[in-house]
Amino acid sequence: MDLTATLNQITSLSIVDRIRLVQAIWDSIAEEQTYLDLTDVEKQELDHRITAYETNPDDVMTWEDIKASIKRK
Repeated sequence: MDLTATLNQITSLSIVDRIRLVQAIWDSIAEEQTYLDLTDVEKQELDHRITAYETNPDDVMTWEDIKASIKRK
């Protein structure tokens, strides 16, 4: 497949058609339900975060708090 030629064809589509194409691609990926395996480090981090949340579920930040924190930096 010539990816450049394909991309040129895609960019010639209308925005609506490109959105439909993206949706169709995303749906085809979701149908396969293939997930990358997590590394041991990633699994440990997820376990750590789950434990921290279960220990203190009220110790969370809202999305608004997170955005405000990022803007302050």
